[in-house]
Amino acid sequence: MFGGGRAPILVLSQNTKRESGRKVQVENINAGKQIADVIRTCLGPQAMLKMLMDPMGGIVMTNDGNAILREITVQHPAAKSMIEIARTQDEEVGDGTTSVIVLAGEMLAAAEQFLEQQMHPTVIIRQYRQALEDIITLLEGPLSVPIDKNDKAALANVVKGCIGTKFISKWSDLAVNIALDAVQTVMLEENGRTEVDIKRYAKVEKVPGGSIEDSQILSGVMLNKDVTHPKMRRYIENPKIILLDCSLEYKKGESQTNVEITSEGDFTKMLELEEEHVRRQCDDIIALKPDIIFTEKGVSDLAQHFLLKAGITAVRRVRKSDNNRIARACGATIVNRTEELQESDIGTGAGLFEIKKMGDEYFCYVTKCKNPKACTILLRGASKDILNETERNLQDALQVARNIVLSPRLVPGGGAIEMAIAQRLLQNATHGPYRALAHALEIIPRTLAQNCGANTIKTLTALRAKHANHTDAETPCTWGIDGESGELVEQKEKGLWEPLAVKLQTYKTAIETAILLLRIDDIVSGSKKKDKEGATPSQMANQEAAGMQE
Repeated sequence: MFGGGRAPILVLSQNTKRESGRKVQVENINAGKQIADVIRTCLGPQAMLKMLMDPMGGIVMTNDGNAILREITVQHPAAKSMIEIARTQDEEVGDGTTSVIVLAGEMLAAAEQFLEQQMHPTVIIRQYRQALEDIITLLEGPLSVPIDKNDKAALANVVKGCIGTKFISKWSDLAVNIALDAVQTVMLEENGRTEVDIKRYAKVEKVPGGSIEDSQILSGVMLNKDVTHPKMRRYIENPKIILLDCSLEYKKGESQTNVEITSEGDFTKMLELEEEHVRRQCDDIIALKPDIIFTEKGVSDLAQHFLLKAGITAVRRVRKSDNNRIARACGATIVNRTEELQESDIGTGAGLFEIKKMGDEYFCYVTKCKNPKACTILLRGASKDILNETERNLQDALQVARNIVLSPRLVPGGGAIEMAIAQRLLQNATHGPYRALAHALEIIPRTLAQNCGANTIKTLTALRAKHANHTDAETPCTWGIDGESGELVEQKEKGLWEPLAVKLQTYKTAIETAILLLRIDDIVSGSKKKDKEGATPSQMANQEAAGMQE
């Protein structure tokens, strides 16, 4: 930085590192490509698993793009934003996390040749944005087909397509049924809007032991709790359930409380008051003749005694989220004070309450509900790692089922839709970044073929020819790649479809990230002072102490 032939003027402080211009853009593109290379083998049914160790020594084995990137620590800022998009994709639509990273990496790579030709980034960005608009128009128009969301077989096909690329593909029928039942259960339609809240009301309970075939979906709720008193009933049919948010014990002071007692009788009086308070609470409950009470707080021994005498089973310290789930399943209302209890607060929707022992732990089941709006998915498996991976896969399947219910349109899977879009875009453009982006879309079918060990050039050429011969402008060409064998198949016959919502989000996120990273032409990073770097807390404390003595 020179000021008109005079001595250099330093604007940035000495510890600040600044890189600018072409170098930054090339570095960003390389960072994006490297992240995509890590994930590339995780695409498709023949996907490999990655084994990651976190700093605490725990192990994660998965082929879910988002889960892998969450565990990797990266330093480059561009790589960090690539990792962020996998998370966005996961939160928005729950599937397609691997494809979005692979696509974004390829779109950045496609722009590299134009930067070398000294083309300005904004020109590339403008054409990329135009391409994205055209893709959205095509997808929402001729390239997607509607589906009847009440047709269970068609929905099962789509969810199977999602599960096919995962670890649980061997048990796909079981997983598909669980996912569809769960979404059907928690779906609420009111005032013309449809709400499917999987996170809150479809709880996945993982219990090590047994095999994956033993997994099931309960038409009700399961908690990892036992009854408070060993003599209470553990099997009740058609129970009347009360849900409380208050403790059934005498309320103690929050912090230290001092009480001065002058005469001997006062202490007895205090104890009597406490007992009276608990008795009053129990009487309020007993008056309604319930069979079970669930409370989020504690139940004192005295309250247990009263409830036991009345033949009422109590379960204490239930999580708030579990309590909400029970309320949705059996139709009860959570009450904050026992005085306010009334007949209408009792839940009578459950058909069975029982306590079962699995392994060393007791589980409490509230099942056979008449019209449950919440459910529990019980997963069994040989080890914790298998259970965690199964849960991640199942979450993806649930999200896919939810997406179809909310927006019932489909596109052909197995790289067919990417090829169809690329073919349409190539008809619009003859050169430049627009055309390069169309070619970049072919990375999905290419990677699918690569992961099966097929001859990629031969397969892709044949696939291009199939799409070029497809003349009907109103329907998508459904020729794609069979992820198992690497051969060309017509997805319409094979029945491999993907939800439109997932694909739309994938393209939007991938292209917008590529645009964002191409916009960057300067990276300013403030590095720490050299002597402080790598110092342990104790060394730093010693340095400070030495400084104070001076």
